[in-house]
This record gives sequence, structure tokens and C-alpha cells, in this order.
Amino acid sequence: MSFLSAARQPAVRSFSTARVALQSSSSSSSSDVPAAPASNTAVAPPRAQGAVAQAGVVSGVPDEVHHRSVRIFRPSPPSTQSAKATSHHWRIDWDILQGAGRWENPLMGWASTADYLQGTHLKFDTKDAAIHFCEKQGYQYFVQEPQKAKFKPKSYASNYNYSAKPLRIAHTK
Repeated sequence: MSFLSAARQPAVRSFSTARVALQSSSSSSSSDVPAAPASNTAVAPPRAQGAVAQAGVVSGVPDEVHHRSVRIFRPSPPSTQSAKATSHHWRIDWDILQGAGRWENPLMGWASTADYLQGTHLKFDTKDAAIHFCEKQGYQYFVQEPQKAKFKPKSYASNYNYSAKPLRIAHTK
């Protein structure tokens, strides 16, 4: 049970663009204050107000994802529902690669693909949040604005207006 009672001291790591040796608190003095980073640590210049920090460099996303464009759009409400509650968010999805290892499942006949981003989409509350995410990750994007619905004002009385045209006959059988 000695491994449970032994108090491990965490290693202090310094990450930068320059190579910095791993500093361990066990090699320094017995104080809990981490040692100061080495003098060869590269310090990034301060960002301007409103500048976007590039997180795509350190996020670990494969390079082929950064070469694909991202579409930012507002989904249309489904035709099976009359409510518009599902169309208040913005969504991003990646473009579909042509010939990206598609095949038909021989057993069920389902369409399959090797493109792992084809069914991936992300939701955002605002268009600006989606744009900020794409800029931060380094994605090329375009915004597809939603189309405005055109409504003709109608009244119930217009169903009974006189028309000189011949009567419409509705055949039920």
C-alpha cells in the first residue's frame, strides 16, 4: 500500500515554440512554488484588441481538415413541424469530399463513407460565435445567409369574393 500513501509531486512543464527542458519540482527546492521558466522561453507578443488567438495550431486536428472549407448556415425548419423553434441556432459543417471512399454495405444496402467529417456538425447560438470559432481554429469558411420567407397577406373574406370565371367543380368520386 506504499504506492497509495506516497505523495507524488506534480511536474511543472513549460510549453513554448522553443524547446524547454522539463522541469521537475523534485529536482528543485522543496518549496511548492514552481521554478521560473528558462530564459530561452519564447514569449508571444501581446495580441491586439479583438485579435483572434489561433487554437488550430495546438488543437491536434489533422492537416487535411484545415484544407476543407466550412459552411456556416442557419438550418431551415423541418417541413413536418409548423414551429420554428429548431431554426434559431447557427450550424457549421464541412464540405463533402468527392469520391471519399464511398461504398454500399452489401448486407443492408446502406451507404457508407470513409469521410469522418461528413456527418459532423456543430451548433452555435449566434452567427458571430460560429465565425469566431472558425477563425480561431484556422478554417476557411463562408456564410450562407438564410432566405426570408415571403408571406402574402390573406383574409378569410377573400374566399367568398365574386369571380366572373366559371365555377370550380370539385369531383369527389
